[in-house]
Amino acid sequence: MTETARQGNPQSTAPGGEYGGAPGGGTGKDVTVQGVEQTAAVKKRGGGDPATRGRTTISDGVVEKIAGLAARDVLGVHAMGSGSRFGAVRDRVPGAKSVTRGVKAEVGEVQTALDLEIVVDYGVSIADVARAVRENVIAAVERMTGLEVVEVNIAVGDVKLPDEEDDDETRLQ
Repeated sequence: MTETARQGNPQSTAPGGEYGGAPGGGTGKDVTVQGVEQTAAVKKRGGGDPATRGRTTISDGVVEKIAGLAARDVLGVHAMGSGSRFGAVRDRVPGAKSVTRGVKAEVGEVQTALDLEIVVDYGVSIADVARAVRENVIAAVERMTGLEVVEVNIAVGDVKLPDEEDDDETRLQ
C-alpha cells in the first residue's frame, strides 16, 4: 500500500477509494482497521465484522458425531447404544451410522441437548464414567460448534461382563 493510502488521501491508489475516503473526494476518518482508516461510506457498504454477515447452522447429525466420538474416548465406555445383539448386527451393515449410534441431539440456534446410551465395562464406577462422558462431550461439542450444551442425559443400557464374548464391532478401541 502506498503512503497516501495509509493517510486516508482521497487520491489513493487503492481501487474505489476503499482505504482513502469516499468516492468523490470526502476524507472523513472514522475507524481504524489494521492500521488503515476507513470512512463512513466504506462502513455503510458492508465493512465491519465479517462474522456478523450471515448465519451458521449446525445439523443434529454433526453434533451427534462429535458427541459420539467424545463419549467413546472415555475409559470404561465399552460401546455406544444398547447392548443388544440387534444393534451390533446393524452396525455391520454397510453405510450404517455407527458413529452416531446411541446418540440423539436436539440443536437450536445457540444451545443443544444430548441423550446418550452407553454400555460400560464391568467393574468401573458408573457414576465416574457418566461424569467423565458428560465432561468430555460438553467440552468437545462447545469447542467445535460454539453451541452451549444445556444437558447431557446418559442411559447405561448394559454392562459388558469379562466372560462375555467380545464382538469386534461393538468394542471400542
